Amino acid sequence: MEYLFQVKIGALIGLLLLTLLFGFIPARIKWFRETNGTDVHGMVLSLISCFAGGVFLAACLLDIIPDYLSDIGTVLDAREVETSFPLPEFIIAAGFFMVLILEKIVQSFREMRGAREERAPLLHDHGHGHGLATARDLESSGHHVHVDLQAHSSFRSFMLFLSLSLHSVFEGLAIGLQSTDSKVLEICIAILVHKSIIVFSLSVKLVQSTVHPLWVAAYIVVFALMSPLGIAIGIGVMEAQLTAGPLIQAVLEGLAAGTFVYITFLEILPHELNSPGNQLLKVMFILFGFTIMAGLTFLG
Repeated sequence: MEYLFQVKIGALIGLLLLTLLFGFIPARIKWFRETNGTDVHGMVLSLISCFAGGVFLAACLLDIIPDYLSDIGTVLDAREVETSFPLPEFIIAAGFFMVLILEKIVQSFREMRGAREERAPLLHDHGHGHGLATARDLESSGHHVHVDLQAHSSFRSFMLFLSLSLHSVFEGLAIGLQSTDSKVLEICIAILVHKSIIVFSLSVKLVQSTVHPLWVAAYIVVFALMSPLGIAIGIGVMEAQLTAGPLIQAVLEGLAAGTFVYITFLEILPHELNSPGNQLLKVMFILFGFTIMAGLTFLG
């Protein structure tokens, strides 16, 4: 048992350090933060963002939702709950509407105060006026501008961070709840590879949003702590033998899945696919990101 505890602590430290490393690459390199570079610079940034979109799409469809459906199915079976109502899917929808309502409340307060920085619809024509003087000035400079100051709002970036953080806690929880050191190492390696790509993609999205650099750093640090936190909680749950733990985890996973569905399909993908230029190449990079994650999922 003592050796198993040491393996879990090693997994905790490894996840923390590697996540910080990959998260701070886009955050600390100035090239990722530039919005008025050359056309080639803008295109490369756009393609990196499309790759990240494919990663998030795969994480949503192949990782977060299947994990949640499996977990809540196990919980409902264990509690002998039988109903014709699609309860697992309803919880996902609740998470979706929770983010939608919260975002509209935030936008309403901003509009009442006369702020216009987040008033644009998610799906809009990038060839017309944007409403922000700064966006128009950047576009009139003659360079391709990948960062749409309205499409990448700070609120949406925060919700993306929140949903991924919750999922990271559950991934760490899976390590903390294991009873054999071989299973701990197996799951830890899979999460290390998976989370390195995820945190890089998250960092790219945060850098391209209106989030202040200090907040970007804070997000990355907090996100890096989520899997270790999950491992610690898992170790504590094994020691405390909590009976309601699996049910609470499953419900939170469902809400996080609904949040991720909203961010993926109404923020990340529309922003990339509705901006002009290199449409087929963008789709190829989205597919590339999706394929990488699908391959990792296939390999277990």
